[in-house]
Amino acid sequence: MAQSNIDPSLPLVDLHRHLEGSMRLETILELAQDHGIPLPAVEPEALRPYVQAVIPQPGLMAFIEKIDLSVSVLADLDACRRIAYECIEDAAAEGLDYIEVRFSPRYMAGPNRLNAADVVAAVADGTEAAVREFDIRANLIGILSRTYGIEACWEEFDALAAHHSHITAMDIAGDEAAWPAELFTEHFRRGRDLGWHITAHAGEAAGPKSIWIALQQLGATRIGHGLRAIEDPALMDLIAEEGIGVEVSLTSNVQISAVAEYADHPIATYAARGMKVTLNTDDPAVSGITLPHGYRVAAPAAGLTREQIRRIQRNGLDVAFLSDEERAALRAEKS
Repeated sequence: MAQSNIDPSLPLVDLHRHLEGSMRLETILELAQDHGIPLPAVEPEALRPYVQAVIPQPGLMAFIEKIDLSVSVLADLDACRRIAYECIEDAAAEGLDYIEVRFSPRYMAGPNRLNAADVVAAVADGTEAAVREFDIRANLIGILSRTYGIEACWEEFDALAAHHSHITAMDIAGDEAAWPAELFTEHFRRGRDLGWHITAHAGEAAGPKSIWIALQQLGATRIGHGLRAIEDPALMDLIAEEGIGVEVSLTSNVQISAVAEYADHPIATYAARGMKVTLNTDDPAVSGITLPHGYRVAAPAAGLTREQIRRIQRNGLDVAFLSDEERAALRAEKS
């Protein structure tokens, strides 16, 4: 049953994948060696527990610490370009037809004091090179890392805006509980003015109010994770009625201990209420998964029927940040 959960007549898309959480283990080791950056281990299997959630983590920030170590090896712009290229290459190898990769230029720049705007250019260059070489389409989503505070997010916004034609959408991520979304409404107003689509991490480490704010004040048309929407029936109804996309990442939600196991995830409830849920990887290298794993293993374990899983695959294309013409082209390629 597993592989047949993926409908070959429909495009397979991932709308929520972090570049920084997609770094190959071998690349982390090679970059560290090339630039003399110390790591806690120098053999792949010994390093794995430091950069991969091999056991559930006590919370979101503990999960992010795994990514912190990976990002520490981004010593120059060539490294940033390389991991973007490899991220797209890996997505194509998984059988994806379209992917939206999100990244925080300030987060990537920070450990080795790179210029954040130059990081954006390097990521765009690596992405475009891979798209040309592999049979896949891709778009980039720029993240504001709220963990650094309001002023730092303005600097990050400016770095993204300097190359705004390469960015399709804007997101906010990081410590959701400590830095509520209403602090960043002006950032997102300016992002909308640039023509960017808006998505937002919300309802992952904070309650339904965080999702309401993302929708009403940030202008989000998609929500990253949205786990806590289950606590507010009126919010679930609104999300369903407005066709708001919900970017679900089943495995990482278990790994940050937001839910104890797949069966406890609210995705089946969301699907039954008509919400446009999608399946995504989040941080596939940290989680040790691919997108097909979500369809084959995680989705059935979360209580979704085969028909619901097929509908979720269709939802991915419906809520992707694509024009109607681009959507039609992707459908035509699969027919």
